[in-house]
Amino acid sequence: MAAENAEPERADDRPVIRTRSADIVVSLSLLSLAALLGWDSWRIGAGWASDGPQAGYFPFYLSVMLALASLYGLVSMLLATKAGGEAFVTGDQFVRVMQVFVPTLLFVALTQFLGLYVASFLLVAGFMWYVGGIAVWKSVLTSFLFTAAMFITFEIAFDVIMPKGPLEAAFGY
Repeated sequence: MAAENAEPERADDRPVIRTRSADIVVSLSLLSLAALLGWDSWRIGAGWASDGPQAGYFPFYLSVMLALASLYGLVSMLLATKAGGEAFVTGDQFVRVMQVFVPTLLFVALTQFLGLYVASFLLVAGFMWYVGGIAVWKSVLTSFLFTAAMFITFEIAFDVIMPKGPLEAAFGY
């Protein structure tokens, strides 16, 4: 009866994933990584040679420790009956994370084609306008000034090689 009187969850408060599920997924992912690293370390040599440890000696034992820790986390979550029922991330939180993750992923992809400076300009302006709700002209101006300062610092002052695209090539960089 108490559940009938309970206030329904809002759409943005519903869990996307619960803590127990997230713990199990992370433990399985780390266990898989440990197996891969352990296998590769064993492949290149995880023993002791006449001149000391082989190249995979320390990485192998680190992967064994990672596997043991992952197994501990996995078993403890599988044996827990009530632990981890709370939300790991809600719908609203997931949307906010995706508002950062997707543009950052696009930034990485665009850097390959447009260069670091143009991709940075688009990322900063986009974040300021879309996520921050700042006026377009302020976003564009700030992004331009930031990108120009970054260009002057890296390309001119310190002569650091950064990924460049067609715009920089058009200006002879």
